[in-house]
Amino acid sequence: MTRFLIRRTLQALVVLLLVTVIVFALLHALPGGPARAILGPRASLPQIEQFNHDQGFDQPLPVQYLSYLWHLLGGDLGQSYRLNQPVLDLLAQRIPKTLVLTCSATLLAVAVAVPLGVLQAVRRGRFTDHLLTGLSFLAYATPAFFLGLVLIILFAQTWPLLPAEAPQSAGLGGVFAGFGGLLLPICTLAAGMIAAFSRYLRSSVLDNLTEDYVRTARSKGQSERRVLVRHVLRNALIPVVTLLGMYLPALFGGTVVVESLFNYPGTGLLFWSAAQSSDFPVLLGVTLVVAAATVLGSLLADLVYALLDPRIRTVR
Repeated sequence: MTRFLIRRTLQALVVLLLVTVIVFALLHALPGGPARAILGPRASLPQIEQFNHDQGFDQPLPVQYLSYLWHLLGGDLGQSYRLNQPVLDLLAQRIPKTLVLTCSATLLAVAVAVPLGVLQAVRRGRFTDHLLTGLSFLAYATPAFFLGLVLIILFAQTWPLLPAEAPQSAGLGGVFAGFGGLLLPICTLAAGMIAAFSRYLRSSVLDNLTEDYVRTARSKGQSERRVLVRHVLRNALIPVVTLLGMYLPALFGGTVVVESLFNYPGTGLLFWSAAQSSDFPVLLGVTLVVAAATVLGSLLADLVYALLDPRIRTVR
């Protein structure tokens, strides 16, 4: 297990290094260079030269990259030109709120998708399976912004049970105090995950039901419920664990839409605002953090995968 952990960690570090190279390349691929993109098309040549000198953009690219990497290791993600604040400070204010939203949506999705997937597999080919399959396809195909609008119309206007705007508090205490305002964003974000996870789990359960160990357990007189819970479900959850680790980029894409729709002051809304104002340091900082979180999520998924299936640890 130790060798497996070291190997996966080293692979994750290599991927993170490649991510920094890509983000650095994106910065220099901006139209007209970073100076022109940030200062605007009306900037004079002396202004551009002075900006490049101040930011170190007049140095050779290898020197610039090493300087960029050194600043990253020190927690320096740059300065927002629109908000005039360090990008790291902006992310530190927004990330906890986004984590509350995404973790709540993920927990809801897993809690709903696991029993739904098992029920679909057990009722394969019956009315329940066809009904849940149709609802899953409908939820998966519905854009998040459209589903959010429908939920706002239904539960904030037609039946005013929940607020249409998410909590606007600067701290997590206010977010939890107004948690009712997060219910619609959570449901909007969780709908697509429920559809995807339940379909994967249904397929995985069906595959495991035909395995020899299931027939052996049944031949020993174990009840169908015990076979499902004790034997089948543990193996069937492995693809879902992997999917959870790889779903982070799509999850962040969902938060951009959902946070903008419900005006929730998280990382997604910060990214959307930065995109509208061409605040490139914020855009690249958020991209780097999301990529790092994706790599970390994939690493954690591999570790949980190995715990659920010891055979994975021996794979070279």
